[in-house]
Amino acid sequence: MGAVTAAMVKELRERTGLPMMDCKKALTEADGDMETAIENMRKSSGMKAAKKAGRTAADGVVAIRVDASNQNATMLEVNSETDFVARDDNFLAFVDEVSVAAAEAKADSVEALMDAGLESKREALVQKIGENISVRRIEQMSSNDGVIGSYVHGNKRIGVLVQLSGGDVDLAKDIAMHVAAMNSQYVSPEDVPADVVAKEREIFAAQAADSGKPAEIIEKMVEGRIRKFLAEISLSEQAFVKDPDVKVGDLAGKGGAKIVSFVRYEVGEGIEKKQVDFAAEVAEQLNQ
Repeated sequence: MGAVTAAMVKELRERTGLPMMDCKKALTEADGDMETAIENMRKSSGMKAAKKAGRTAADGVVAIRVDASNQNATMLEVNSETDFVARDDNFLAFVDEVSVAAAEAKADSVEALMDAGLESKREALVQKIGENISVRRIEQMSSNDGVIGSYVHGNKRIGVLVQLSGGDVDLAKDIAMHVAAMNSQYVSPEDVPADVVAKEREIFAAQAADSGKPAEIIEKMVEGRIRKFLAEISLSEQAFVKDPDVKVGDLAGKGGAKIVSFVRYEVGEGIEKKQVDFAAEVAEQLNQ
């Protein structure tokens, strides 16, 4: 029919939602015939997968793998659109495959991991299940002079890795469980960024100013509230969830350990999940 132009590729991309290179390839194979290219693309699973890509995947699971030495760990989040799919055996098998691959490759980039052959399997799963599936993030953690403890909450929606210098796996796991329950933000008060503290101080100062108390009293009130704020968000200063009489930092110390770092994943955090009008969605699909 003729040469494939940039305008033709752009039009096909807009009509199908597929990547530009896929559109160019389809047009080339169809000798520039737009409708033939669309028909061929509709026959492929790739098009259906791409059609799902715009839908928000804010459900899913967190998966963790720790090696036999308890010094290397991988944690990742894989998303689906619904909790129903998050419990599907096919979805969980894919999660398992991805977590094994990520641990073996020590991958810290989702893009690099998926490019290594997993993207085609993701697309096939999207085709089979009918929901958007995405590997959202990966965390690698290593320890040279201690251990790594992990904890995944029963519904697999929360996962935590904790790195200790010294100590043992049981202690690290207990602390990871605490982080999962209490949503700790930083290891210690010293780790809280200065701008975070400054912002809270400004808020507390504004609140205290309405009390009408003298400036020196207000200053003491603000500093007291800052100390309380830092203790509430710092892991080392929090009361241990299994024994509220003991601070987590003291618990680690008694076990001959120091908390080096931790990472907490919660499925869907930070993702704005769209409210779906299912009746409108079905009507749209029927019209198509």
